[in-house]
Amino acid sequence: MLLKNKIAIISGASRGIGRAIALELAREGANIAFNYLKSKLEAQDLEEELMALGVRAKASQVNISDFDAVSEWVKETKEFFGGLDIVINNAGIIKDMALMFMAKVDWQEVIDTNLGGVFNLTRAAITGFMKEKSGNIINISSVSGIVGMAKQTNYAASKAGILGFTKSLAKEVGAYNIRVNAVAAGFIETDMTKALKASYKDEMLKQIPFGRFGKPQEVAKAVKFLASEEAGYITGEVIVVDGGLTMA
Repeated sequence: MLLKNKIAIISGASRGIGRAIALELAREGANIAFNYLKSKLEAQDLEEELMALGVRAKASQVNISDFDAVSEWVKETKEFFGGLDIVINNAGIIKDMALMFMAKVDWQEVIDTNLGGVFNLTRAAITGFMKEKSGNIINISSVSGIVGMAKQTNYAASKAGILGFTKSLAKEVGAYNIRVNAVAAGFIETDMTKALKASYKDEMLKQIPFGRFGKPQEVAKAVKFLASEEAGYITGEVIVVDGGLTMA
């Protein structure tokens, strides 16, 4: 097992990509802490499924945009599991709209969750990582943060910010044996993409060389690689999982 007895904390893992990541890491022996905001039943189901794989798991109801709550979550996680090895910043929301119609609250909520959440969770974990001179941080970004998407200025800004955050922090903490990388996901089959208009989906499919949307498990496998020692000499990098959408 690539991650036997490692302890990973994952934001936003009750469904979608986060859920797939939690299961993928658990299959490799990692113990999993994850948060949810509203979906308690889904979180409980995942917790049970993870434990059935023979690892320890703990779901916590935490608002990822609340700095103090996230700090407490990390503290409780370390106390429960006896440490922390891997941070995976996955939580994210979308509130797509043309900028001229976008309310300030729709801008701020996306930035506070998608980018602020990355700061909150990483900030809570980084001191311990630096003291131990060991740690692994993986941030889930999006191709929207690389090439931009119309009517996604808030989302694209947050995801582009994650890429800058990743590269800057990798340079900052590399001397402490802490790796920081990102995965930029393309169009993946999740609740988010299900909500898109059929005409928009058809147009995007034409731009993807593979001719299909990705599966959450395909993003999870990239995360598993970065979480393992097989990626032990990789930091500050972005793995794009998009079926070729952003090739240029």
